[in-house]
Amino acid sequence: MQRQGILHLFFFVVFFSIGAAALGGAVLCDDLIQYCRNKALVREAEASLKRLESLNAEYDALLQELEKDPNLLQRIVPVTLGTEPNDPNTVYPKARAGELAVARKALVAEAGQEPAAPAIPVWLQRCSDPPKRIVLFIAGASLVLIALVCFTPGAAEES
Repeated sequence: MQRQGILHLFFFVVFFSIGAAALGGAVLCDDLIQYCRNKALVREAEASLKRLESLNAEYDALLQELEKDPNLLQRIVPVTLGTEPNDPNTVYPKARAGELAVARKALVAEAGQEPAAPAIPVWLQRCSDPPKRIVLFIAGASLVLIALVCFTPGAAEES
């Protein structure tokens, strides 16, 4: 008799917990999707913040170098503004379009190294489909009812 009661309790717990999880998933599907989207937005904002902090550090280092060496400004101005340097005793190399394209590809590849994780898991996208949500809700409710009707621990003691 005791063994049958433990078995009824085990089946009650299994059926009720699976049914409750299915009901909760069907009801809270929209909230879970919103949560996943917000989490992805936070990750993107943190990555953007890290990029801005690194740019600030680079600019601070450049400003410190400019304070140390005032001639550096004369060397940077033509490159920054895109003007021709006017020093007659210096030869400046010219970059070709192909070389610039290769450098640009390398910089873009370096900037986008981290693959973006999907914002919404695939299983959650499948569950958010309205007909599947209805089936999930009905299946969960059915499992909870089966657990309550057939495997209630009090009903096992009566039989």
